[in-house]
Order: sequence, then C-alpha cells, then structure tokens
Amino acid sequence: MDPLRLKQILSSSGEVNVTYNGVSVWIDKLNEDGATATVHLRGPLEERTVVDISELKEG
Repeated sequence: MDPLRLKQILSSSGEVNVTYNGVSVWIDKLNEDGATATVHLRGPLEERTVVDISELKEG
C-alpha cells in the first residue's frame, strides 16, 4: 500500500478492510519514516506492532 492511500484510510470516516499477512488489522498511524505503520489486530487483543506498509493490503 502506498503512503498516500494509507493516509486517506486513516482520515476516512468509513471502515476500510486492511489485512496484514491475511489477517484483518486496524491501522493506528503512519510512522514518521513514511515506510512503516503501527497496527493492531481486529478483535479483543490490542497488541500493537510496526509493519512495513508494502505488506498491507486493502480489501
């Protein structure tokens, strides 16, 4: 995913399905380096992790 699209998703008021390694995640923020994002799994666990945005998929 490119940084511009990630920013659009973050500013969107609607829900956009994003996956990381086939698992649905919430995007918390685009990190300052512009190449990674902080995400957490959808569901009861709030464990956050930093991932390369090229590994995030929409849809």
